[in-house]
Amino acid sequence: MKLNNGIEMPSVGIGTFLLSPQDAENSVKEALKMDYRLIDTANCYVNERAVGRGMKQSGVKREEIFLSTKLWPTEYENPNAVEETLERLDTDYIDLLFLHQPTKNWREGYKQLIKAYKQGKIKAIGVSNFEGRYIEEVLSEFDVKPQVIQVECHPFFPQEELRKITEKEDIKIMSWYPLGGKGMTAELLESPIVTKIAAKYGKSPAQVVLKWHTQMGFIVIPGSKNAEHIKDNIDIFDFTLSDEDMKEMEKLNKGERRYTRTEEALDGFMNWQPTYEKE
Repeated sequence: MKLNNGIEMPSVGIGTFLLSPQDAENSVKEALKMDYRLIDTANCYVNERAVGRGMKQSGVKREEIFLSTKLWPTEYENPNAVEETLERLDTDYIDLLFLHQPTKNWREGYKQLIKAYKQGKIKAIGVSNFEGRYIEEVLSEFDVKPQVIQVECHPFFPQEELRKITEKEDIKIMSWYPLGGKGMTAELLESPIVTKIAAKYGKSPAQVVLKWHTQMGFIVIPGSKNAEHIKDNIDIFDFTLSDEDMKEMEKLNKGERRYTRTEEALDGFMNWQPTYEKE
């Protein structure tokens, strides 16, 4: 899909949240061999070096890969944060760089993103978990708007309020917890609506949900260290959900997010420092 600055970005990629360095390295390598071209990681996942190794081991040219990562709040005021991230990933540029959380110092971090963007070190700007007033403040206080916002998004919580802003501003939504999140995945994938649609197309329930994301216009990054799951997660381009299917999926909307953050919790993110992978 095309971002609001003209850059093109794959709609399906592999996420590396909760993957150990060894698993992240292998998953990235295998995913790229399976024709994935979007890789998502973050400072706080402590596997950026492993992701960089997996990219190189895949044999896929760097310019064919869309790489996204995120600055942790402790890095927002570090003038070397972008350079250090590039070093860990062993790359000359990052396709999409996010601020990971809104915290009291997020404006300093956003200034870093704009600077890196203008220098060509990053190709697109992202904000993660900047819902509500935070995305409104980004748009009102800065001349350079983000291209992508990464948030919790799934059929139980399709981000109706946020989409009123993103659709107006042409900002793409990247979904985390795309299959419902911990404790809700089975409820989503085993729901009669999803299983009925899956049977109709001869697809798995997970494939149906991932297809729903892309037809909603969302970017989706399911993570896995299982090669079969990685393969299945991108095998969603040989069918299309009908208008009737999409209306059925709307019935799953509970307006219910799985993960909530208080203002105190957001401020607390400023005090946790990732211990980056050293090898």
